[in-house]
Amino acid sequence: MPLSRATRDLVLIASIIAPLSVTAGQHGLSLHGDLKYGPDFSHFDYVNPDAPKGGSVRLSALGTFDNLNPYILRGTSPAGMSDVFDTLTVQSADEPFSSYGLIAETIAVAEDNSWVRFTLRAEARFHDGEPITVDDVIWTFDTLQSEGHPQFRMYYSEVERAEKVGERAVKFHFTTTDNAELALILGQMPVLPRHYWADRDFTRTTTEPPLGSGPYRVTRVDSGRAIVYERVDDYWARDLPVNRGRFNFDSLRFDYYRDATVAVEAFKAGEYDLRQENIARNWATQYDIPAVRDGRIIMEEIDHEIPTGMQAFFFNTRQDKFADRRVRKALGYAFDFEWTNRTLFNDSYARTKSYFSNSELASSGLPDGRELEILENYREQLAEAVFDTAFEPPTAEGRGGMRTNLRRALELLREAGWEVADDGLTHTESGEVMRLTVLLDNPSFERVTLPFTNNLERLGIDANVRTVDSSQYQNRMDDFDFDVTVQQIGQSVSPGNEQRSYWSCAASNTSGSRNYAGICDEVVDSLIDRVIYAADRDELVAATRALDRVLLHGHYVIPHWYLSSFRLVYWDKFERPEISPDFALGFDTWWKKNKD
Repeated sequence: MPLSRATRDLVLIASIIAPLSVTAGQHGLSLHGDLKYGPDFSHFDYVNPDAPKGGSVRLSALGTFDNLNPYILRGTSPAGMSDVFDTLTVQSADEPFSSYGLIAETIAVAEDNSWVRFTLRAEARFHDGEPITVDDVIWTFDTLQSEGHPQFRMYYSEVERAEKVGERAVKFHFTTTDNAELALILGQMPVLPRHYWADRDFTRTTTEPPLGSGPYRVTRVDSGRAIVYERVDDYWARDLPVNRGRFNFDSLRFDYYRDATVAVEAFKAGEYDLRQENIARNWATQYDIPAVRDGRIIMEEIDHEIPTGMQAFFFNTRQDKFADRRVRKALGYAFDFEWTNRTLFNDSYARTKSYFSNSELASSGLPDGRELEILENYREQLAEAVFDTAFEPPTAEGRGGMRTNLRRALELLREAGWEVADDGLTHTESGEVMRLTVLLDNPSFERVTLPFTNNLERLGIDANVRTVDSSQYQNRMDDFDFDVTVQQIGQSVSPGNEQRSYWSCAASNTSGSRNYAGICDEVVDSLIDRVIYAADRDELVAATRALDRVLLHGHYVIPHWYLSSFRLVYWDKFERPEISPDFALGFDTWWKKNKD
C-alpha cells in the first residue's frame, strides 16, 4: 500500500469497543479484552531482547523540511522526529489496541469513564537530566490544545481539564462518560519540557534541535536536505519492558530527495540502506541488478494485518463544481483502474472498494443485520442507492470499455446540468466551464494521473496536472487550496475519534485537518459518533460499515488500489526478529549485522 507522508507523521488513533472498569492503577490498558502482556512482562514478543546495539543507518525521504517542531501546523517536519519525544504510554504492535506505560508507571480509569489518572515514573527524565513532572504533562496538554496543530483540539475536544492530584499523578477529566477511548488517546500524548519552551515561541517554526526525552536526539541538521539522530546513551527508559530490544542503531540519518527516480538510483548506488518500495513498476523492473542477484541487496515482502484504508483522487467539495454527487460519480467513470494496474503496476494491486479495506470493517454487498438497522434511522436523508445498490467502482473491462464509461459519465453530467458546448463542458444555468487541476507532490503519480485527465478532456473538461514541492503541497493541503488531489487515509483495526478529523463538519472548516474532501453531512457526523461511542465490538463493526457505505455512496473520492504487505529492498546489513508484528513494520526492532 502506498503510504503518504501525512500517514507517517500523523498518529493513527484507534477506538474503544468496551467500557473500562478500572479504578486501581495498572501497567496498561486494553479495550479488546485482556492485555496480552501481564504486569511482569519483560519484552514484546516481536523483539529480540538481546539485539546488539550499534551501527549507523542511512534512510531516505522525499521532499524537504523546514521545522523541527512536529506539533504545530506551520512548516514541514522531517522524518524520524517521533523518536525524540517520549509519550505517556506505548501501543504494542501485535495487539489491535493495547497500550503499556512508558512515562506513566500506572494508569487508572474511573469506573464510569469520567477520568483517567496517570502516575509518572520517578526516573523519567528529559535529555538535559531534568525530571519529567506533572507540570510538564499539564503544560503540554494545554499548549497542544491552544497553540498546537488543530488535530489536537479535535482529539482532546471531550477532555475538560488536566489536574495535578499528587506529586507524580495527573488526572484528566472528561466531558462525557461514553467515549472510553479518551484514556488511550491521552496515553499517546508526547510530554514536552515546559522549562525548555519557557523562553521560546511554540507556534513558530524552528531548525534548532529541540529538547526531548526519547531514545534519540537530533545532532545534525542540514535544513531541507538531511537530518541525523543519535541514540541517547543514558536514555532513561532503555531497559523498560516496552523498549527492550528496540532502538538498536547508534545513529539514523535521513537524506532528502526531490525526485523518486533519483532516490531509487541513489539506493542502488549504496547511498542509503533501506527503501520501502511503493511503486509497483519499480518493484518489478528496477532491481534486476547484480547487487540483487548476488544477494548484497535483499528484496522482501512482509505481510501485515493493517487495514489499508483509502488511497484515492479526493474531490474538494468546498468548490461549487464538485458539490453535486452526480458530478463526482460521473468523473469516477474516467479513471481506468484495470488499464492502470495492468500497464503500470504489473497487476500487483487490488481495487479499493472501502474506506476500511483489508479488514472486517469494510462494507460489502447490501446492508443487513445491525448495519441495516443503523442505516434505517437515516433513510429519509440518504440516497436509495445506499440501501439497494452494492457499491462497486466503475470498471472499463467488458464490452465497450472506456467508451461505455464515458457515455455513462456524460449522462450523469447532463442530469447535473452540464452540457458539452463550444468552450467545453459548461453548466447550463451558471455558464461555468468545467476546469480542474489535479495537484500532486510526487512526480511518480503523473503517469497515473495523466491518462485520467486525458479521459476527462474527452468529456469536455479542461483538466490539468500540477506537481509542486512538498512544502508548497503541504501548505495547500492545510488551506484546502486544490481542486483534486491524491491522498491516503490510513485506518486502524478499531476506528474512533480520528474519524472526526477525516469526515466531520467541524473538520471541514479546520485548517490542517485531514477532511480533504470537505465532507459536511449530518448523517456522517451522527455515524461517526456511533463509531466512537460503540458499546462493544459488534456495534463498532456495524457502525463502521454503515459509515463506510454512506461515504462510498457520497462519491467524495475515486478509489485507487491497495496492497497488504510491505515491499522492502535493503542492503544485506540487517538482521531482524523471527516474529514480525501484525500491525507495524517494526524497523525499530532491527539491528546491524556488522556495526560500523
